[in-house]
Amino acid sequence: MVYPEPTISTPTDDVRPPSDAAKDLPRRGTHRPLAVLSGHSGSVTCLALCGEFLLSASTANDIIVWQQPDLRRFAAFGRGDGSVKALAAAGNRVFTAHQDRRIRVWEVSRGRSENAFRLIATLPTKRDYLGRCLKQSNYVQTRRNHKKLWIEHADSISCLAVSGGLIYSGSWDKTLKVWRVSDLKCLESIKAHDDAINGLVAHKGEVFTASADGKIKVWGRGGGGGHCLKGVLQGHKEVSMNSVIVCEEGRLVYGGGSDGGLMGWRGEGVEGEWGVVCDVKAHKMAVLCVCLMGEFVCSGSADRTIGIWKREGGGCGGLVRLGSINGHEGPVKCLQGSAYSVGGGFLLYSGGLDRSLRVWWVPKEYEPEKQEGEVQNWKGLSKECVLLC
Repeated sequence: MVYPEPTISTPTDDVRPPSDAAKDLPRRGTHRPLAVLSGHSGSVTCLALCGEFLLSASTANDIIVWQQPDLRRFAAFGRGDGSVKALAAAGNRVFTAHQDRRIRVWEVSRGRSENAFRLIATLPTKRDYLGRCLKQSNYVQTRRNHKKLWIEHADSISCLAVSGGLIYSGSWDKTLKVWRVSDLKCLESIKAHDDAINGLVAHKGEVFTASADGKIKVWGRGGGGGHCLKGVLQGHKEVSMNSVIVCEEGRLVYGGGSDGGLMGWRGEGVEGEWGVVCDVKAHKMAVLCVCLMGEFVCSGSADRTIGIWKREGGGCGGLVRLGSINGHEGPVKCLQGSAYSVGGGFLLYSGGLDRSLRVWWVPKEYEPEKQEGEVQNWKGLSKECVLLC
């Protein structure tokens, strides 16, 4: 589907830079649009923060660097066959996943006048590949009469995360791969799900993967140093889990589904049992992305809207609906909150299939949008037990 050309204005045109516009923002109220950033010729697929920069990537195989908080275009880079599917950053390195099934590693080096994003490696590396290609036991069958090295993804890489000196990549080939940041060597390949992996997040030694098989799985270190299954969070039948976020020391997890729902689970006790604490019909169409900013949960949907939710106090995991953001002319594919404190709130970035990157201000003292007959608070009523390794 081709979406209409969005009305684009940069911070230097008729819309002031967010940092200037925020000077007039009150501490209370509802969200405000701040800017629409131009530059991408394809659908915006992913966003990531890298120090003072915001990175955005698209199906046109380009990555644009925006400098916070003014969000002026700073640089552009990118290379690889196919669209950029995922972004992650750690220290002075940026990791990008592409439809050509490979991961590219970029180094941010500060010069006298500007930063340079320089390609330093592609995963799997040639060294890793040559060290394994001669041994037949290193090959796995990916489809009939076709084999690949186990260090290679057999389908598009859909998501990335970096934590604890490790890179985690999830793919439509149903596998989760683990790479070491120091030497970029592939350490593990896990047959994680029965269908495509759509999202993942790493948190303090644990990895959470969301899949089209309707499950979110929890992975942690086992006795041998590798990762093993710690738990399974079951969603609704025949509903794809498209995204996942984690909060409260990894004990509270939210996932967005293809049925437009947001589900929440809380982990209880040392046994790792998880109970459903939230089951919300959040959108009219699929939830494609979720992001967390303190007590706020933001959800982006194929219905072109962004939902703003607040977690209930006391750690129960329930969600209170605050409002809905409209403005995109196509599905909202990615969200990223910024830690920059602006006008008593925070900045929220959203990328859509309408090729636009939009900037919103969300106040910390958000006044809920109440509608007649609308239920403002949802809590889960059931409890699910999970598997342990």
